Amino acid sequence: MNVSRRTWLQAVVAVAFVLPLVSLNARHADVPKRPLDIEDVIAYRGLGQTLLSGDGQWLAYRMSPTQGDSEVIIRSTSSDKEIKLPVGEGAGGTMLFSEDSKWFAASTAATKRDADAARRASRPAAQAGMTLVNLASSEKKDIAKIRRFTFSGDAGGWIALHRFGADAAAAPGPGGAPGRAGAPGGAPGAGRGTAGDTRPKGTDLVLHELATGVEINVGNVSEFAFNKSGKTLALVIDAADQAGNGVQLRDMATGVVTPIDTDKAFYERLAFTEDGDALSVLKGHDEITAWKDRLYAVVGWTGVNRGAASLKKVMFDPAKDASFPKEMSISNNRTPSWTEGRDAILFGIAKINKADPPAAGRGRAAGEGGEAPAAAPPAAGPDASERPNLVLWHYKDPRLQSAQQVQEASDRAFTYLSTYRVAENKFVRLADDDVRQVSVGAKEKFGIGTDIRAYELQSNLDGRSFRDIYAVNMTTGARTPIKKQSQYGYQISPDGTKYYYYEGKHYFVVDLATVTPKNITEKVPTSFVDVEDDHNTVTPPINPVGWTADSASLILSDGWDMWKVPADGSGAAVNLTVNGKKSQIRYRQRLRLDPDEKGIDLTKPQLIGMMAEWTKKQGLGVLSPSGPGIELLMFDDAAFGRVTKAKNADVWVFSKETSSTSPELYASTNASLSNPKKLTNTNAELEPFAYSPGRMLVDFYNDKKDKAQPKGEKLQGTLYLPAGYEKGKTYPTVVYIYERLTQGTNSFARPSVPGTGFNRAFYLSNGYAVFEPDIKYYVNDPGMSAVWALVPAVKAAIATGVVDPTRVALHGHSWGGYQTAFTITQTSIFKAAAAGAPLTDMISMYALIYKNSGGTNGAIFEASQGRFTSGPWDNWEAYTRNSPVAFAKNVKTPLLMLHNDADGAVDFTQGVEYFNTLRRLGKPVVMVEYPGENHGLARQPNMQDYMIRMKEFFDFYLMDKPAPDWLKDGIPRLKMNDDITERLKAREDAKKKKATDSVKKGGV
Repeated sequence: MNVSRRTWLQAVVAVAFVLPLVSLNARHADVPKRPLDIEDVIAYRGLGQTLLSGDGQWLAYRMSPTQGDSEVIIRSTSSDKEIKLPVGEGAGGTMLFSEDSKWFAASTAATKRDADAARRASRPAAQAGMTLVNLASSEKKDIAKIRRFTFSGDAGGWIALHRFGADAAAAPGPGGAPGRAGAPGGAPGAGRGTAGDTRPKGTDLVLHELATGVEINVGNVSEFAFNKSGKTLALVIDAADQAGNGVQLRDMATGVVTPIDTDKAFYERLAFTEDGDALSVLKGHDEITAWKDRLYAVVGWTGVNRGAASLKKVMFDPAKDASFPKEMSISNNRTPSWTEGRDAILFGIAKINKADPPAAGRGRAAGEGGEAPAAAPPAAGPDASERPNLVLWHYKDPRLQSAQQVQEASDRAFTYLSTYRVAENKFVRLADDDVRQVSVGAKEKFGIGTDIRAYELQSNLDGRSFRDIYAVNMTTGARTPIKKQSQYGYQISPDGTKYYYYEGKHYFVVDLATVTPKNITEKVPTSFVDVEDDHNTVTPPINPVGWTADSASLILSDGWDMWKVPADGSGAAVNLTVNGKKSQIRYRQRLRLDPDEKGIDLTKPQLIGMMAEWTKKQGLGVLSPSGPGIELLMFDDAAFGRVTKAKNADVWVFSKETSSTSPELYASTNASLSNPKKLTNTNAELEPFAYSPGRMLVDFYNDKKDKAQPKGEKLQGTLYLPAGYEKGKTYPTVVYIYERLTQGTNSFARPSVPGTGFNRAFYLSNGYAVFEPDIKYYVNDPGMSAVWALVPAVKAAIATGVVDPTRVALHGHSWGGYQTAFTITQTSIFKAAAAGAPLTDMISMYALIYKNSGGTNGAIFEASQGRFTSGPWDNWEAYTRNSPVAFAKNVKTPLLMLHNDADGAVDFTQGVEYFNTLRRLGKPVVMVEYPGENHGLARQPNMQDYMIRMKEFFDFYLMDKPAPDWLKDGIPRLKMNDDITERLKAREDAKKKKATDSVKKGGV
């Protein structure tokens, strides 16, 4: 044990526990700041995607608003050089550095202005494009109409630009924004699998030589990929009438193109191996008089790295193999892949559908006239108006019909894993209807098969998922049972020889060759049971960390410390982090810095994330190969994240944020992350606005007292201070709830427009305090659990002197909406409340459909968030005492509800039932509905409208501002359009006035 490290960390933590919990923000306190309004929130740009170059000399990051144009900034990590790229509307898109770190490329979209103009004119927005940047000279080249792009692997020197076809429109991106160029290279996804669909998919592929700017145009390319070395480019040609279709290899050094398979066929799902030495593809053809679906063979080549002359080609055609299952074919819904030993190709197979019989006298034989025949019309039968449109629900259905409807696309795309053994010239089916799912282990020695048939129906009833687990020999397909009715199964070891699962408080490791399980934790002096999980589950495990790289041990977490446990059960387990439980520090995660790693290599330093349980200080530390104990790198009232290491250099980048300061990115040239250089200035976005000076933690005990907890359960809440906070003054406060939130104490709440209406930054900037208390749940009392926590939590917050006891509101959405709707039936401590999409009648809600998944709420109620031990028939009193509608007569708190008619999580009837009950009782309640919206709002106009109305609601009750007409008396349906028009006009007028005033003042 490294005693010095442990002692140092304990000393730091001891000091941390007595530090003040309010970190005041000293951002130019003498300069007047204005509160955020809705237009400011919409325009506020936050930090998005980040990317570090391979040599660590460049960091690219995206700054995006809620609505509007984004910008990509490329920043030198060693100097002040910066390159800015306007990339159009939307927060998504692709960013790439070349392997030699000399070039950068980013996808672009139409600007918001251009996209809006296109929408108004009812025409497509401009197609996606990309910008190419020479990092040495800062020269930029904008290229239009590019759907995918990628640099040429390790060799570098080229970028491949895949153009849109002549008739392709820009696909809409998130929120209706125009699409961007997609992911680099490779196959574009599931191909055309319907027989008779012969439309060509190929478009121009432009090969741009980076050094010279020379461009080579290759036509009719549907898919492409560089191998790892970048020396070889593979192309799929898909042309009109299948003329010249095939797979080609291009030597990027010589420019020599070699066709390696050509045919009047359809090629899809091109894929190189990770090392780039082997290639595979699907080859399809149509037999439209026999089958509706395309028939595929799999083709593979090895020796790619040695040049075209050294290629070895293999092909498996199911039509030529008598052992292949009848009425099935290789499926284009799974990409084929070589095994690591290059001795087999893995692929998926699926059932195919017979063609409809042709009408009498119609159609012609396949190939007649030298062309692919037209699809024959189906035989005569009842027309659509004569067909019943039946959905049949049966109590024996493993899945509800509604679930089958939601999952229909994935069901149709399902494939059974199979393999072709090259040397044996043998087809081996690995998955079938007995064992439908087979996951492949490392080295492809074994797979893990799972069978859920015996448990699927009950699982969809009560939410508890079980499966039978099998070891699958990947060579023969033979299966050996590992565990029946397993609930917690995990991963195969990096060497492919072992598998582990959890059962009855312990972890078991199975040798896959002998299928012998071994309890590896029975003698470990700690417990790996998640005793803090308050759902209706029996001894659930804490999520394990994973396998060591040598497959000799598992790293497990007991919730405080990380333990190295020998996989064979011999020898003593080692507490790697040493002092977590003793010092009340949670070593929460190991940060994975190498995306290509195969297990946790304890011969190398490991970066560990940590949090102090009661101060919520967070930090990063290093687990050294020299022995147990954590070397502290940083520990503060802050949140650290986005830790990245350059692929080819000792450069690390990480982010740091607090509740008052937005995330900033830093770079360090040593593994200790010392002397970091700040690379960003995201807080400039916040500079003009009044904002919270910090937060404080509030300790309290809930009101659920028993012999074990005579004072109740100790809990915490985070109290975020309002802009302009002055000690001694009290402030109106919104209590925001959703289970436990204090783990995010140090996270910055970016100003944004959410689909749920509430944004912490918006309220803090406008003079509200925001309080987020944790809730501990007890089975059969999900509603009362909230009351037991919230009432003492609010009283403790009031005792701080920050919260005005006469101006406290409550808000939550979904489960938090339910807690809000219920809590106001049990207490009058809140002056107003807003409940988004609340559950209101637990009895009726139990049997309703969770439409987004198609399953029942009963499964959620019994095994997940509901925390009931059974259905209502055996637990009527518990369901009733936790239902808001049952106690509606007690409500004295004015309530604003959001519930949408297309809510796929909490049925719309739940909101209507509560609204009508409260209305019948004469209670002050207003419900807003946005037709067609789901559980959370998705349309920006609706999101903004709800955010404004919620603020107006709280402003009236907590800030004494005038009530808008909609809140005072409601708006008749025939006047609603006029009212919305007037509100939008008022917003636009205010926006123009603000812009004019800003120009006059010379400010922002």
